Amino acid sequence: MPANYADRIRLPYLRQRITSAADAAKWIHDGMTIGMSGFTRAGDAKAVPMALAERARSENLHITLITGASLGGDVDKALAESGATTRRFPFQSDPSLRAKINSGEIMYADQHLSETVEQLRSRQMAPVDIAIIEAAAITETGGIIPTTSVGNSASFAIFAKHVIIEINLSQPLELEGLHDIFIPKMRPQREPMPLTAPQDRIGVAAIEIPPEKIVAIVITNTPDSPSNVQAPDHETAAIAKHLINFFENEVKQGRLEESLLPLQAGIGTIANAVMAGFIDSPFHNMTMYSEVLQDSTFDLFDAGKLDFASGSSITLSQQKSAQVFADFSRYKDKLVLRTQEVSNHPEIIRRLGVIALNTALEADIYGNVNSTHVLGTHMMNGIGGSGDFSRNAYLSIFATKSLAKGGRVSSIVPMVSHVDHNEHDVDIIVTEIGLADLRGLAPRERAKAIINKCVAEPYKQMLLDYVAAANLRGGQTPHVLECAFSWHSRYLDTDSMLLPEKI
Repeated sequence: MPANYADRIRLPYLRQRITSAADAAKWIHDGMTIGMSGFTRAGDAKAVPMALAERARSENLHITLITGASLGGDVDKALAESGATTRRFPFQSDPSLRAKINSGEIMYADQHLSETVEQLRSRQMAPVDIAIIEAAAITETGGIIPTTSVGNSASFAIFAKHVIIEINLSQPLELEGLHDIFIPKMRPQREPMPLTAPQDRIGVAAIEIPPEKIVAIVITNTPDSPSNVQAPDHETAAIAKHLINFFENEVKQGRLEESLLPLQAGIGTIANAVMAGFIDSPFHNMTMYSEVLQDSTFDLFDAGKLDFASGSSITLSQQKSAQVFADFSRYKDKLVLRTQEVSNHPEIIRRLGVIALNTALEADIYGNVNSTHVLGTHMMNGIGGSGDFSRNAYLSIFATKSLAKGGRVSSIVPMVSHVDHNEHDVDIIVTEIGLADLRGLAPRERAKAIINKCVAEPYKQMLLDYVAAANLRGGQTPHVLECAFSWHSRYLDTDSMLLPEKI
């Protein structure tokens, strides 16, 4: 037994349960519900899911798969294409899985990320049969030390009948002590979560379960999949500049201090690039209370702008990951990773006064936002945690580039084709064109602000014409219903939202 295994598996009798991924996958049978670790490509199980997919190619093997968020390493792709996954919760980002969801072959339930474990705990969903959890180590008492994410892993391990552990040797032992595992009590005995600042620790450092539940341990050495965020461009730089100007005015008006309030940023290129824009801002001593800690989090640490970051996972580009984990001690005391039912807990978000920045696929003239469905029908990734934060944030901000598909699509439309965040949950819409502050505005005022501040020509004039016609119809929220989705229909027919004379 190599010495590092003893460091990694400190409860001696559990070392007898080391096995191959293929043998571990034999614990999984047709019809089971499987809970897997992983939150936005970080800390996900890597070997056993692939062995499971290989079995499903020759066996009648179908599972319900629940995770924290999206998986990396083509795991969702393999499980979808092999036919293993027939039902999926609560978030995904794989193109192959997405295609099967949109064709109706896989049933996908898009959920707020704070809700999945709550529904499992209250038996509103089928129980987890087996949990597959990536770990940096197992403690002397059988506690599981997660790796780069917590997500739903703790509750999966607690709820499951059996647990399979993947000990990932590529994940540093220095991760131990990073995590804060807090499990709320069952209702009606539940007490308030005693968390009043992003740096508070309210739980324990490991996932504590009876060690006899651990039926197999697989040794892996595969790094997390790197994030695929792109570098900032002139449009995301413009979005960041608009937001910084807005926050500067909030400070001037006495509504915020120069440390702002805890920041949350959704996953993806736009949110990451906008957060990076704060490096050149006048703000300092900032904190984050978020889900995914991306490259920009560590850029802000390095710039001396950020004091502390709380999240549920660390998802980095390959270059940034190499830099961060080569000198992890520099960051460790400034970080905590939590269960996602804590990181995304609505009451905590409201208590802390989080400033939430998320990305919109499209928004409409009244401030409704679509985060999930292309043309109202085809799932992209899922709502993720954006709803948890937008409904409860001190400020709810949605950012998007004003144009897509080379200008053939406007991200601001008369009526969104699918609503994830209604106008009551949206305070700010910002594009590279400008920023619309919707606080305290009636619908007609919101339409004017959004069109004038956020929309590129020639779509701006097209929306002004639409609003003029809608106002003639009257109403608190004027619309021309027979034309409300004409932009989407025109795109389906002509591959452009532009009117023929505008092309």
